[in-house]
Amino acid sequence: MSNLFTRFKESGFVKGLVYAVIGAISYPGLAVINKLQINGMDKLQKLPKKNVLFVSNHQTYFAEVIAFLHIFCAVSWRKKNKLGIPYYLLWPYTRVQFVSAEETMKKNWLSKIFALAGSIMVKRVWVDDAKEKRKGLDPSDTRKISRALEKNWIITFPQGTTTPFAKGRKGTAFIIKHHKPVVIPVVIEGFNKAFDKKGLKFVKKGTKLSVTFKDPMEIDFEASTEKILEDIMDAIEQSKKFKPENINQ
Repeated sequence: MSNLFTRFKESGFVKGLVYAVIGAISYPGLAVINKLQINGMDKLQKLPKKNVLFVSNHQTYFAEVIAFLHIFCAVSWRKKNKLGIPYYLLWPYTRVQFVSAEETMKKNWLSKIFALAGSIMVKRVWVDDAKEKRKGLDPSDTRKISRALEKNWIITFPQGTTTPFAKGRKGTAFIIKHHKPVVIPVVIEGFNKAFDKKGLKFVKKGTKLSVTFKDPMEIDFEASTEKILEDIMDAIEQSKKFKPENINQ
């Protein structure tokens, strides 16, 4: 019975329903109340339907993931540079999953519902709501992500925290080294100004939100995980050299 429930929970029908509901609720906040600018959206149409890993910086718990889901659904309807009218929610693209902290996704009923949109829950260590800490990925979590790549696009945040310029975790580099996915770096801006930390409440309306998809990374899969991680952090503009104080020197 539990197996049947799990399959139903992970079915395209359930995910599509969750996409439609969350998408309809969130669309005004992304495209009307705030202004979402998407760069490199046309590049996504050329990607394979599986074994694609999107690596991104992280500013809120949920807002940018919701934005990604909107964008991927819009791309599946051949949109090239903006969301436009969200009729794509009538038949959303659901072969997408996102890596998220188990503690976050089990906090309340809203996060549990959002988890049905395709969360790959991983274990992290949290000190309190103000200070997030993580100790890499558990081997079982790594296997979850590897299995998901076999059928889907995966969104992951190598830093595992919303703190800007935090160190990346080697688990992401390990997955890239051994599974050899197409890796798309993504840089987001403005989400932490427009939304609260959870990404569900407005802090400032009329904010420009930016999502930039870069070209696929050219990765030496024989390189060390440290080198791969270093390249990822550069690509998502979260390494030390991108800190404002270093840029201005």
